[in-house]
Amino acid sequence: MSEINYVTQETFEQMKQELHTLKTVDRPAASHAIAEAREKGDLKENAEYDAAKEAQGMLEAKIKQLEGVLATAKIVDPTTIDTSKVAILTKVTITNIATKKTVTYQIVGEKEADLKQNKISASSPIGKGLIGKHVGEIAEVQAPTGILKFKVENISI
Repeated sequence: MSEINYVTQETFEQMKQELHTLKTVDRPAASHAIAEAREKGDLKENAEYDAAKEAQGMLEAKIKQLEGVLATAKIVDPTTIDTSKVAILTKVTITNIATKKTVTYQIVGEKEADLKQNKISASSPIGKGLIGKHVGEIAEVQAPTGILKFKVENISI
């Protein structure tokens, strides 16, 4: 997990808060659930104990993953974005050359990607194809159905 995770200050703070909650609220609750289940008898045939241990393992994995993301996070300041080319946090309007359909996406880090809000990850195939392109350039994106071509129509914040 050595790649850089680009995030806004707001997302960084949300992740820090989530990690704090996982460590201070959820972790003690998981330990308490294990202790309660342990008191109910033989651990070999105690499904409640097994479930509590499994939940604790998943919680610890989530904490570790979130710590990794925070450790490699790079906060992007929207006021320093260069809109002469497609970059993280820019909004780019593109036209699919084949279908003539036009859509606007915001290029974001993986943690913030949400296609329903037209936010695509910079590490997605379309995101990778668009990064660095200027208005008027054609981005070629490898998709399972073949190569898709998009014309960059506009770049904004």
